[in-house]
Amino acid sequence: MLATQCLPCCTVILSVLLELALSQYEHLGYPPGYPDPEQEQYTAPQLAADTPRIQLRLAGDKRKHNEGRVEVFYNGEWGTVCDDDFTIHAAQVVCRELGYLEAVSWSPSSKYGKGEGPIWFDNLHCTGKEKTLALCPSNGIGVSDCKHSEDVGVVCSDKRIPGFKFINTLPNHIENLDIQVEDVRIRAILSSYRKRIPVTEGYVEVKDGGKWKQICNAEWTQLNSRVICGMFGFPGERKYNARVYKMFARRRKPSYWDYSVNCTGNEAHLSSCKLGQATTLKPNETCAGGLPVVVSCVPGKAFAPTPMTGFRKAFRHEQPLVRLRGGAIVGEGRVEVLKNGEWGTICDDNWSLLSATVVCRELGFGTAKEALSGGRLGQGMGPVHMNEVECSGFEKSITECFFNKEALGCSHEEDAAVRCNVPAMGFQESLRLSGGRNPYEGRVEVLMERNGSLVWGTVCSEGWGTMEAMVVCRQLGLGFASNAFQETWYWPGEVSADNVVMSGVRCSGTEMSLSHCLHHGTHLSCPKGGGRNAAGVSCSETAPDLVLNPQVVEQTTYMEDRPMFMLQCAYEENCLSSNSGEVPANSYRRLLRFSSQIHNNGQSDFRPKASRHSWVWHDCHRHYHSMEVFTLYDMFSLNGTKVAEGHKASFCLEDSECDEGIEKRYECANFGEQGITVGCWDTYRHDIDCQWVDITDLKPGDYIFQIIINPNYEVPESDYSNNIMKCRCRYDGHRVWMYSCHNGKTSQLSLTPAVLLMWMT
Repeated sequence: MLATQCLPCCTVILSVLLELALSQYEHLGYPPGYPDPEQEQYTAPQLAADTPRIQLRLAGDKRKHNEGRVEVFYNGEWGTVCDDDFTIHAAQVVCRELGYLEAVSWSPSSKYGKGEGPIWFDNLHCTGKEKTLALCPSNGIGVSDCKHSEDVGVVCSDKRIPGFKFINTLPNHIENLDIQVEDVRIRAILSSYRKRIPVTEGYVEVKDGGKWKQICNAEWTQLNSRVICGMFGFPGERKYNARVYKMFARRRKPSYWDYSVNCTGNEAHLSSCKLGQATTLKPNETCAGGLPVVVSCVPGKAFAPTPMTGFRKAFRHEQPLVRLRGGAIVGEGRVEVLKNGEWGTICDDNWSLLSATVVCRELGFGTAKEALSGGRLGQGMGPVHMNEVECSGFEKSITECFFNKEALGCSHEEDAAVRCNVPAMGFQESLRLSGGRNPYEGRVEVLMERNGSLVWGTVCSEGWGTMEAMVVCRQLGLGFASNAFQETWYWPGEVSADNVVMSGVRCSGTEMSLSHCLHHGTHLSCPKGGGRNAAGVSCSETAPDLVLNPQVVEQTTYMEDRPMFMLQCAYEENCLSSNSGEVPANSYRRLLRFSSQIHNNGQSDFRPKASRHSWVWHDCHRHYHSMEVFTLYDMFSLNGTKVAEGHKASFCLEDSECDEGIEKRYECANFGEQGITVGCWDTYRHDIDCQWVDITDLKPGDYIFQIIINPNYEVPESDYSNNIMKCRCRYDGHRVWMYSCHNGKTSQLSLTPAVLLMWMT
């Protein structure tokens, strides 16, 4: 009897504990492709007659379209909200009223700039359940002792409320209202465009109240088309054949939205455009313009379909003066500009969505989804070329915008970055990770055509490495690769997908899809088979980024003649030229010595791939190697022939020095942990063994000196292009000059005769 009475109590207690256990993971969200929990459908709020009618918008210096200063339209005038007593519950009411699913955060003290007009609300005390901000207890509308330096801002989630319907409570002030709808799309109408990916032309449709509706073209402008195309990842718009769409509209009656659209053309998102006039329908239910709105967008070169291949095989930037670095996916990264032959960064002072959009369009993407600051996508090297950038939004290049050439007070901790809108290519539909403990890891399974039908299968793991894993993680929108696996017996995937359907995969690391990498096609070859031996990956949202300081190499280079009997340890570790074993012990080797300072400018620590138990002990030098080949040192002739070489095992990966405010984490003493912390650097001094190139047999002349860090891609990084450093080198048989050192693969090694003469004197 007692057990029966306790059963309801136990059930209640268990349900509460389950809810608490799950709530601790809510902040993590769901990665792309992972099923979201079902959301409740939107129901329009029923407000009492005496409830004040207000409209809200997000304004100010926005870095995303779904954030900004909270502004309230009341009594014919826009005003702001004071941050006194404001909480996340009030932010929730604001975001829900604007049609967003929830609030992410809120910011006091006019983070998005000072507003104008009255401060309509002060000392708001919301529970988060109110249907409008006007129902939250406050001092009363317009009763405030605040200044605009206390204007509050909010950040809302990207997701919209399912079934959300825009309700205009202020019909006489329609020109002041921002557009808030559940969703927007370009729907391909003509059969020739339905088959294309991405969709570049069709009806513009908005989802309002759970139904898709067309927009009347009566007041539509080219500026509106520019905004729509930008939202969907396209840098521009073009004309289309209106005659074909007139014929289609006669056959199928459109369902029109209640309003028109009024954009200025530099908005990053439709939600920043103003609401136009109410749509006037003719008696036969056609709009005054006669047709639904059609847009035709111009895709960037990387996304333009071609008759032969469908897509470019690897992503390439269109504009050589600007590039993105350190981003996990196509269309995001730290902004770098080329000036006087040297790549540099942009300081984030005044960095806005408008300026970020100019960068995105310049690179062949759409408008900016987000303007990032504070070195969020890693810190660059070299100069800060631009500061306090201000754009109108119509510039062809970020270099045309107004900016301050002086970057005093700016450091790489303030490097600006962007996330751009890119076209929906559907790549995620043909790839999945299966069997992992979480959505960020698992066996790689691809959807391929076999015998006339699409089937899921595995990828042969022979030759599978970091570059291939990077492409998989990018394609799925899961960030960077953290590991590439050639065995996946511990991840039981779908049994029906055990068979190998792709083999011989070789990627450059820049591809947008695994299918764009080189592979065997229909003629598979995989002796190991699939199943437990299939390829797998684990992904991470962050990655390290090692960058060599070229100035240190240039400033510390010198020559030393050292007797062979003092180089026994170096000989054992293959740090001398191959013919050094044939010379007597009392002979000398000529060594080109230098220091190297390797910075971690990424977003996570650089750790060796091998775990501690597998590090190799070198008895001669009395230390552990955590990476057998950490750097390569090579000397090339001007025609590219290798004439001398050296290599550097990771004697010890540790934090030699760090930026101010960052603590050292890695130290090799006493068999300590090895690695390089974000914001720290590891210095290999010129006077330690193997920190050289053996140039004993080198003839006098001009050469190119090259250093490559992490040459075998053992450890995943966010950017491998800056792992290479090149210098010009002149050797006259007695002296050596190292000059024009720079990072990256681009050639900046040519010098004028005057400069060369300066180096020789």
